[in-house]
Amino acid sequence: MADELRPLSLKREGDGLKIEWSDGVTTVASWKTLRAKCPCATCNEERGKPVDPFRILSPQEVAAGAPAPVAMTPVGYYAYQIKWNDGHDTGIYPLTLLRELSERSA
Repeated sequence: MADELRPLSLKREGDGLKIEWSDGVTTVASWKTLRAKCPCATCNEERGKPVDPFRILSPQEVAAGAPAPVAMTPVGYYAYQIKWNDGHDTGIYPLTLLRELSERSA
């Protein structure tokens, strides 16, 4: 799929990312979903741990509010790196993952 499937356009729309794909499909992925499913090693490790009900948010996390991108940079022809408003920037989202985390748009 990733060999031929390419985004023709990426646009911020509401609280998510709207992507028009080369196969004619348009999808939308919410920022909340994209941030929660960050594919970086640190986030994957954190998701593997039991939830800590006493975890205290850092001042930066509290100030950031709802997940929102600050920048989105292409990585070759296969992925995008998203820098988030909470300071996190190590997640590289392959096109296949962006498609998987998106829902078809009307």
